[in-house]
Amino acid sequence: MSTIPAELAEIIEEFTEVPEADRLELLLEYSRELPELPERLAEHPELFEQVVECQSPLFLVVEVSAADANPVSLFFSAPPEAPTTRGFASVLAAGLDGKGAAAILAVPEDMPQQLGLTRALSPLRMRGMTAMLGRIKRQIAEQLAA
Repeated sequence: MSTIPAELAEIIEEFTEVPEADRLELLLEYSRELPELPERLAEHPELFEQVVECQSPLFLVVEVSAADANPVSLFFSAPPEAPTTRGFASVLAAGLDGKGAAAILAVPEDMPQQLGLTRALSPLRMRGMTAMLGRIKRQIAEQLAA
């Protein structure tokens, strides 16, 4: 897990250390911790990109700073009645928000599978989290190229 930022590696470890039967409950705990949107974004839904692969509506905004190491800010919008989707977004926010662009771009594509949820969740739900990570990485690459 050397290409995974320390905070995200700790979250992965947290998931893999609990019994498989309790991992879904841990994901639901994360869903309750998804940060609220700042007012400057909450009033501008046109700034968000929808992750259509998610079974529930999920929208995200990625901001890459021009400062050294290009720290990245992640913002997610998902309804409270979509706890799995919110949980995935919260895991990514907790593990990647504030990290440098290069560190996030280096996160392996299979990181969602490392949480050990593949037997607890449908392949469609797992694909949604993989798509979230992919969108984040694509937006970072586009902003760095601009």
